[in-house]
Amino acid sequence: MSRVGKQPIPIPSGVTIQISTDAVEVKGPKGTLRQALPPGVTIEMTDGQLQAKPVRDARALRKFHGLARSLVANAVTGVTDGFKKELDIVGIGFRAEVAGQQLTLALGYSHPVVFPIPDGIGIAVANQTHLVVSGIDRQVVGQVAANIRSLRKPDPYKQKGIRYTGEVLRKKVGKTGA
Repeated sequence: MSRVGKQPIPIPSGVTIQISTDAVEVKGPKGTLRQALPPGVTIEMTDGQLQAKPVRDARALRKFHGLARSLVANAVTGVTDGFKKELDIVGIGFRAEVAGQQLTLALGYSHPVVFPIPDGIGIAVANQTHLVVSGIDRQVVGQVAANIRSLRKPDPYKQKGIRYTGEVLRKKVGKTGA
């Protein structure tokens, strides 16, 4: 059995769970998420907590046991607190602004880059060089942040580009004289 999968998922107040055979629907103050379950794993409600259980004890199901528990726990956390990723834009003349459902970025190209903001995602721009991507679905927040970062990946030598806040850029290891 998975160590992660054995841990119970506490359900905060204000969150309702609806369990079906192939998915779990979580409703909370920030919204509703429907999380599909991997095959061979079920979710059960016991004593105000959720517990992931494999259908049978098989080696092939062990990997899905912890995955199912993590996915449902992320859905519960998302509808209560939400998730966010922070990005920094570094470079002379590099900036961002939000207008409606579009993020417009000046990234040193000959044209401004327009990035459409998906539904369910909020992007806040502070002082034109700091972006905060937020939402209730952890996977979508991470993917949107990765897509924005890929518009101008950080250069380890000039230190320019879009990077996650706190990300350390490593240069290649040089040859040693030994």
